[in-house]
Amino acid sequence: MTLVSIPANPVPEDVVSGTIKTPDGAELRFARWAPPAGRKGTVCVFTGRGETIEKYFETVRDLRDRGFAVAMIDWRGQGHSSRRLRDPRKGYVRRFSDYEIDVETFVQQVVLPDCPPPFFALAHSMGGAVMLRIAYAGKRWFDRMVLSAPMIDLPGRRTSFLPTALLRLLRLTGQGGRYIPGGNGQLVGLSSFVNNPVTSDPVRYARNAAILAEDPTLGIAAPTIAWADAAFSAMHTFRATHYPSLIRQPILMLAASNDSVVSTPAIEEFAYHLRAGSHLVIAGSKHEILQEQDRYRSQFWAAFDAFVPGTPLFG
Repeated sequence: MTLVSIPANPVPEDVVSGTIKTPDGAELRFARWAPPAGRKGTVCVFTGRGETIEKYFETVRDLRDRGFAVAMIDWRGQGHSSRRLRDPRKGYVRRFSDYEIDVETFVQQVVLPDCPPPFFALAHSMGGAVMLRIAYAGKRWFDRMVLSAPMIDLPGRRTSFLPTALLRLLRLTGQGGRYIPGGNGQLVGLSSFVNNPVTSDPVRYARNAAILAEDPTLGIAAPTIAWADAAFSAMHTFRATHYPSLIRQPILMLAASNDSVVSTPAIEEFAYHLRAGSHLVIAGSKHEILQEQDRYRSQFWAAFDAFVPGTPLFG
């Protein structure tokens, strides 16, 4: 399956892309890039909700400059992976464990047979939540994980009892395929740059919008009630006091001080209880640290280089 290339965001060289099928029938688009000659190690990049492989071409180049191979998927229900609902713009998943099936299928069919070890995970937002669930389950496919603004909780009282109970009630009454209250079919990432919650970098924001303008079928709109109910359920499990302390996976969390999408205090609290984890708050950054201005991205990459083995040129 081809990748979307535009002048502002060309496909990095030496790519292999295609599709794989999960045991429960979802078709996932993947892409992988070989490492530079003589280097070993693969970073698997897991995107956030509504994101695509194309949005991370710059990150792919950053990682390959560091000597790594890179491999990615589009999660089920977004990008050019299969959509479950008749309206493909609706962000939908039955349960968050479905994303874990995506990861295991990707590891078994793409990473292990075709990518050089050792393996590392780099995940953003929703992808970070999935990685925490995988680490908690004791699956050690990745030597280390770097999580950018992981979706451990939402700011304020958005996941308090009343919103959670309302979502569950709406889902139980057969409305799981509807947009959440207030949601609509506008593609995520095409609204005005002014007052956007994800980045203060107008150039990167415009680049990502141009990708969707080139191929709107890559995008999704507001979450469905089912997706939100599944996400709230996953975030509630993270609140258990024993949850982070039972994770043995080495994890580095990067949070953004100006994040209005996920809760930075929740990330700090969770990281404090990790046995083999640490965290850093990047002052001034909004939610999408890797899509931010260079002054914020450079702090992210400095932390990455110090944490992930195999980056001697950038150490």
